[in-house]
Amino acid sequence: MLLFLDVDGPLIPFGAADRAYPVFAGPAPAAAAHPLLARVDPALGPRLAALGCELVWATTWMDDANSCLAPRLGLPALPVVEWPDEEGPPGLLHWKTRPLVAWAAGRPFIWVDDEITEADRAWTAVHHPGPALLHRVDHRYGLTPADFGTLEEWLGALARRAPARRRRTVRRRRTPRGAGP
Repeated sequence: MLLFLDVDGPLIPFGAADRAYPVFAGPAPAAAAHPLLARVDPALGPRLAALGCELVWATTWMDDANSCLAPRLGLPALPVVEWPDEEGPPGLLHWKTRPLVAWAAGRPFIWVDDEITEADRAWTAVHHPGPALLHRVDHRYGLTPADFGTLEEWLGALARRAPARRRRTVRRRRTPRGAGP
């Protein structure tokens, strides 16, 4: 199971009018590091790792996510989606949608981002043969316990369906009674 992870919005909240920007203790960023790294909650790393998914950076930060964010989150270096050059004017579909579906190559995946729309969900449902959860995070707050609850619930439902699919496959392979050699 893949989990594509955006940075700006989900991990670095932009703040909300009803509260100040969050600031978390954690490893001190280098002087030249991104000025918003203090907004990244280091506790998110263990929560993400506990989901049991293969984490993949799906961000314009590219490999900078590994040098700047992974250490703060206590994560190892993660694979990074390489983005193709944009083709044509922007449309309803997010520019990340096609490359992420291609990267998944039919495998189940979760995409956590703050810019996902219904157009992305609809396109993915038609073009991706496996299960996919496109989860939009509120950029003002970043990943919250409620977001993790949604991810865990979806993963649990997917795990409960997997044994039923295996049983159906086994039944189809059995020889019907009386039809043996």
